[in-house]
Amino acid sequence: MQGSASVTSLVDFQGHPALRLRAPDGAQATVLLHGAHLVSWIPAGGEEQLYLSPTARYGDGQAVRGGVPVVFPQFNLRGPLPHKHGFVRTRAWSVAEQVVRAGCAIGVMRLESDAATRALWPHDFALELTVIVSGRELEIELSVTNTGTEAFEFTSALHTYLRCHDALRLQLEGLQDVGYEDAVLGEVHTQWGDVLTVVGELDRIYRQVGGRTLTLRELGHRVHLQQTGFEDVVVWNPGDEKCAALPDMPDADWRQMLCVEAASITEPVWLEPGAEWAGMQQLQC
Repeated sequence: MQGSASVTSLVDFQGHPALRLRAPDGAQATVLLHGAHLVSWIPAGGEEQLYLSPTARYGDGQAVRGGVPVVFPQFNLRGPLPHKHGFVRTRAWSVAEQVVRAGCAIGVMRLESDAATRALWPHDFALELTVIVSGRELEIELSVTNTGTEAFEFTSALHTYLRCHDALRLQLEGLQDVGYEDAVLGEVHTQWGDVLTVVGELDRIYRQVGGRTLTLRELGHRVHLQQTGFEDVVVWNPGDEKCAALPDMPDADWRQMLCVEAASITEPVWLEPGAEWAGMQQLQC
């Protein structure tokens, strides 16, 4: 796609409307209106960087397996909602902006509270997800505005599935000396070395990561990850047994991905009426 014309347009993706972003240099991203779910990122002159399950489920009420699901207002089951990872990833968003500017393709998706969301979570809010793509970089920003008259707190994440050739040969660098909750072992530890590898199921919340740069590396390829606003990092891979139990992911595909998620979990965000919060994840390959 190098040198192709820049364009932002609505397209069909797996039978559902999506926003296709293409920068002047050929970098591309595709965002479903369903859940404001980023399902593809192809850097200029490069290959697909996100894992998307070939057996993912689409449509009303479905959470798409792969890409970058938006988690709000609750991470996993850590909160009052019975729904894992909240409800915005299964709702229809609208396109608020689509533009090519200064060499970047930019898309902004928007979701506002309504009677259906208030029945699940009794607060008024407005969300915007901004996706910016150019060259070999991708930026994803989630902003939350409290549009109600009472303060609320929430947890959130950009549940980024990164594609790889073999998870068993991956190295994630940059988390040395960071404390983490290990959901597999039910224990709290500190990362003793700089290199994290995948040897099976992995489910960790690294706390207060701050402005560190993480590097996901395998032979011949690397991705640098930075974040602002989000204080935690989740690292997740279901491993062999749990992947086999997932109905929307092939049994062996746990070796084709690793989630490295920008998140605010361990200290929920408190938002006063009229206030706004924003968190961003930046990826460069």
